[in-house]
Amino acid sequence: MTTANPEDTALVPAVRRSRSPLPVTPWLRAVREALDRPLTSYYLLLGATALLLTIGLVMVLSASSVKSYTQFGDSYTMVRRQALWVLIGLPVAFAASRMSTRWIRRFVWAAYVVSLALLALVAVMGQAKNGNQNWLGVGPIAIQPSEIAKLSLILWAANVYANKERRLASLHHLIIPVVPGMLLATFLVIAGRDLGTGLVLFAIMLGMLWMAGAPARLFGLCLSIVTVAAFGLATVDKERVARLTSFFDPFKDFQGNGWQAGHGLYALSSGGLFGEGIGASTQKWGSNLPAAHTDFIFAVLGEELGLVGTLLVIGLFLTIAYAALRVALQTADPFVRYVTFGVVVWLIGQMIINIGMVLALLPVIGIPLPLVSYGGSALLPTLAALGLVIGFARREPEAARALAARRKARSAGLSASR
Repeated sequence: MTTANPEDTALVPAVRRSRSPLPVTPWLRAVREALDRPLTSYYLLLGATALLLTIGLVMVLSASSVKSYTQFGDSYTMVRRQALWVLIGLPVAFAASRMSTRWIRRFVWAAYVVSLALLALVAVMGQAKNGNQNWLGVGPIAIQPSEIAKLSLILWAANVYANKERRLASLHHLIIPVVPGMLLATFLVIAGRDLGTGLVLFAIMLGMLWMAGAPARLFGLCLSIVTVAAFGLATVDKERVARLTSFFDPFKDFQGNGWQAGHGLYALSSGGLFGEGIGASTQKWGSNLPAAHTDFIFAVLGEELGLVGTLLVIGLFLTIAYAALRVALQTADPFVRYVTFGVVVWLIGQMIINIGMVLALLPVIGIPLPLVSYGGSALLPTLAALGLVIGFARREPEAARALAARRKARSAGLSASR
């Protein structure tokens, strides 16, 4: 029998200490503890949405001031309208956050049918703006039904998949009726010459299929078909052909089809690291940057707030995606999971397309930046969707208990003070 060398045993604690994980800094520990709290997703969604709305109002004021003055004789007309839409949208978001999933699911089929009817009306008798026939108007009031359809389609598909949760291993149940139903809506949108929104709807469909567990070969087939169809549709229209050929190098046809993309790049490059300052954009003057307050508001933001401002906006969108995905992964309700993931795909996909247009990485196809660009038709459905996700976050069991405990402690404190 051998005895252990005292020198060897003395080395064991040292070896163990050397193999221990690196020490966690207090800052990193505080971040981890904050992320592990039950109300983290709720507060991240609230905070990021509020900041994006605030940035959006400031940038709409700046980007629309010149056009608003030349068109209406008042630099604040458009921002007042946007502020009114925000004031209308906040109660809508609050109401959506208080709706129970059981109540919402009662009306998803009706919402889907109404959305298809509105899209069909747009395709037949819609109003055309900037080459896209995607508006439906009565007198001075005009809406974009395709923006409403995005939320309606997500709710409808989520309800179908939640009802079929145990049968989604079958390809038939995975495809029928969601894929034909969403393709029909996409076809109606494209019939109105709105290829950009059609791509967003297709991205939503792929996201829902991925969340439902679709096989990889189905994604490959869908992407191949849609890629061929998109380029086929684009080449039929001369304007779309010009956009596709000019976005690779907008300065090659700078005085023609590369005008908007080129001036967008000028705006971003002149902003530098910290920007020229709010209101100091030069590209928004005259006709230098068309749609400065809508589709190309990110270019004005980059010129006035610089790289820091653009990264802040992107970071806020990623914060919304992170918090929403936490809700989707932690919930036990399949309907909540599908709706939340669909909203993430919608907002992040649209953000990527919009920023890709401004950076000349994608063709200019007329997609606004959610929560930031001017327009009530896009803002209201977006706020309603985020209201739903915020409601899902606050109704998670641990979050609900934490909120109930806070309300109880607050009421006890008020009683004691009396």
